[in-house]
Amino acid sequence: MQFLKYAWAVIAVVVLVGCEGEISSDQTGAIESDIGMRRLRYVDETRPAWSGETSGRPINAWAWYPAQEPGPAASFDIPEKQPVFIGGSVVRDAEIKDGKHPLVVMSHGTGGSAFQMMWLGRRLAAAGYIAIAIDHHGNTAAEDKFDPRGFLYFWERPQDITILLDRVLADPMLKGSIDAERIGAAGFSLGGYSVVASVGGRGDFEQFEAFCASEIADSTCDPQTEYPNALEELEALIAEDPAMAADRQGVKADYRDPRIGAVVAIAPAIAQMFTTDSLEAITVDMLVLVGDADTIAPAATNAERIAEHVQKARLETFPGATHYTFLNECTERGRRFVRVCRDDPSVNRAAVHDAAANAAIAHFSASMGPADRVSQSN
Repeated sequence: MQFLKYAWAVIAVVVLVGCEGEISSDQTGAIESDIGMRRLRYVDETRPAWSGETSGRPINAWAWYPAQEPGPAASFDIPEKQPVFIGGSVVRDAEIKDGKHPLVVMSHGTGGSAFQMMWLGRRLAAAGYIAIAIDHHGNTAAEDKFDPRGFLYFWERPQDITILLDRVLADPMLKGSIDAERIGAAGFSLGGYSVVASVGGRGDFEQFEAFCASEIADSTCDPQTEYPNALEELEALIAEDPAMAADRQGVKADYRDPRIGAVVAIAPAIAQMFTTDSLEAITVDMLVLVGDADTIAPAATNAERIAEHVQKARLETFPGATHYTFLNECTERGRRFVRVCRDDPSVNRAAVHDAAANAAIAHFSASMGPADRVSQSN
């Protein structure tokens, strides 16, 4: 199966060190925050869970939002002992501030997790947005193990985003706090691909294979080591159920969700998978953010391609930033021992996050109206 050779390239993105289940917290009570955070758990009964659950595909997420009142805050970092990644201070399960707030749904990179979008989620919440990041089933460090379909059937991701929106907008705890007329999406790496697909980008394996066979092939075409048995495991599954081979046609489908009115794609990966005509047909406002030192999803063949073909897209480049600069900040231990925590000495990751978040907030504000224009709940 020629397509599998190239489909493996989609995992040229982030895999967390270690694993992540429930995020642990250090409750000191010494600080306060007006940013709330809570875990959301839903199910998509229309698609099966690859992990064997009979109830359906899990749609789990983390939400960050403006809290009704400041409260004692916890710093959420992972792992619990000897932390590597710093999430920041939040009030767990705080009440949501009165009024209806614009919503931004977020998609993580391959093998990552919703937690890795916390740097953006907290900043959006501080600006008045409700930000909700999904853990993509089979492709997230928030689950006990990966599944090869989670890595290679990446067109399931925009469907996750649509189902998450369905569930959130029907959730009695949340629906009264969300302005359903102001919904945006943001994604990192393969999450960038996912949010572009959510507004109409369609894929083509043959086109991607041709790119990977050309002189301008980039790192998204290279085999990765994060999940070395993924191809073998997927081929074994297809051998048991040959009908699964037809699933590759899913990449060509249109997963446009008309509720999404603005997009921020951060260091988007496998942009060469998108057909040019589908990119040119996208009509929503789009901001594409990328580091000029990104060697994982190089700007010239990924971010710049999207920005060139999407009608209302704007590209913003961050000098010295790599692909992994758009992960959460790291502890000193993380910077010493974990490759994805290391930036060039000239790069301040927190400053890049501030600038990227400010650009995203300005973009969403211009497209959907400012978040501080909070309408009153009925």
